[in-house]
Amino acid sequence: MGYVDIQEHERKNMLRRFIIIALALVAGLAAGEKCLAQSTTPSTTAAAKNDYNKAETWLCRPGRQDACAVDLTTTVVQANGKLTTEKWSPNPKAPIDCFYVYPTVSNDATPNSDMNAGAEELAVIRAHFARFGSQCRVFAPLYRQVTLTALRAGIAGRPVTVDRALGYNDVVDAWKHYLEHDNQGRGVVLIGHSQGSGVLTQLIRNEIDGKPVQERLISALLLGTNLPVPKGKDVGGAFQNVPLCRSASQTGCVIAYATFRDNVPPPANSRFGRVANKEMVAACVNPAALGGGSGALHAYLAAAGRSLGSSSEPRPWVTPAQTISTPFVSVPGLLTAECVSNESGSYLAVKVHGDAKDPRVDDIVGDVVTGGQVQADWGLHLIDVHVAMGNLVEIVGQQAKAYLAKQKKK
Repeated sequence: MGYVDIQEHERKNMLRRFIIIALALVAGLAAGEKCLAQSTTPSTTAAAKNDYNKAETWLCRPGRQDACAVDLTTTVVQANGKLTTEKWSPNPKAPIDCFYVYPTVSNDATPNSDMNAGAEELAVIRAHFARFGSQCRVFAPLYRQVTLTALRAGIAGRPVTVDRALGYNDVVDAWKHYLEHDNQGRGVVLIGHSQGSGVLTQLIRNEIDGKPVQERLISALLLGTNLPVPKGKDVGGAFQNVPLCRSASQTGCVIAYATFRDNVPPPANSRFGRVANKEMVAACVNPAALGGGSGALHAYLAAAGRSLGSSSEPRPWVTPAQTISTPFVSVPGLLTAECVSNESGSYLAVKVHGDAKDPRVDDIVGDVVTGGQVQADWGLHLIDVHVAMGNLVEIVGQQAKAYLAKQKKK
């Protein structure tokens, strides 16, 4: 069955499962990350390679009814309470490509995931990647990532052996297959979040940075990660030849950030916004204002509107409540962001401009909540991508034009 045919009740079920999976990830990392890291060792036997010639090894490829062929219709919620519907459609003639590596979502029972797409992989494609299909051909390989099961084992004091190289090698194989069989000299955008960003950081460092294929790199969106850069510079940390992006006409560059509420900065035990090397900082590139300063975020938020970690009913987007049947909502004017660098860290500070006098909701959900308490050390990690999705898609479109214009001049 094409995923485009998923019925409404199944869509809601997928969203609920994705929330549960995200909560499990939070609990697992919060309690077991250190233990897991200590127990991680490479496999003593080489795992069989995936055959990326096979259709089932890809979540998304161009021209298929697959995980990217989903309903992305959005309800736009204005401050005055007016609701309008925004349609979406992919561009089958997109002149560039996008290559995506998803974050930690697998709920498989093994330390590394298998190669069968579950509800969790499908849900994150919908939330993080499918929308880029309006600007590019979409490629998203399955890979044998570190699972939530491995993290839970760490919590329970029964650490398991995890092969971190396995997932990375899968992505390298998928990347090389794409270059050989699909790329045909086209420009490409790399997109990842969390574990996916870490894998792509290693891929860029080993396979792209300073090599001929770098000429085809339009940009890399490495979201929800701590990408090191020297203080006061745009290049020289994680990468030697790939700088941070400072304008939408710049190509061959990186957008990286981790989000926090502006009034809840990274605490002393923060997982994001800092790097170990004191000579460097975590990169922060504001997709709402690439040149610096503050800018309006064009968010695409889950219409379910439920606070992660809460069993309470979702807050209505407007009062009096109105039925919203689309999978996503957009809230123009509610959110702005600015990169902040201070003693707390280097991060994307998100400000919510709620107004109690208007009928629209005055806050967003996305904090990590366990036992009824907000875990400030995570910031808004679970919605790093959602809060700036519209900005990122627009930037990719502008960068594509700039890249193609440069290619014509050669």
